[in-house]
Amino acid sequence: MISYFTWSDFDESVEHIANKCKLLEFSGIYGVPRGGLCLAVALSHKLKINLISEPIKNSLIVDDIYETGITLNTLKDIEGATFFVLFSKVQPKWWNTVHISEKKEWIVFPWENILNIKNDRNDYTKKRGLI
Repeated sequence: MISYFTWSDFDESVEHIANKCKLLEFSGIYGVPRGGLCLAVALSHKLKINLISEPIKNSLIVDDIYETGITLNTLKDIEGATFFVLFSKVQPKWWNTVHISEKKEWIVFPWENILNIKNDRNDYTKKRGLI
């Protein structure tokens, strides 16, 4: 199943995360390349916090999706960090999410090239051993 996440959906999600984080203080915001970068920039403007090039103590760390945990698990021990993703394919434990999606659902984000959906999906599933 393929779902399309629009810029309007993105803006609503940024607002949701900003409302959850507005009373917290962060040393900066880090967006996991590539999927978290758009979210990090939007939140940096919304929350008026610095965009940082690597995660540090007390930072807000964001990504587009939590699927296997491979990416965020490498960062979860950063002291005082808060984690947000737009989508989680499992019930969140130590991270926060805006949306929970089904394991088989493929999310197409507005910054992606829709002409490459099939190739992107195939490359991802091969790389992660999900076939």
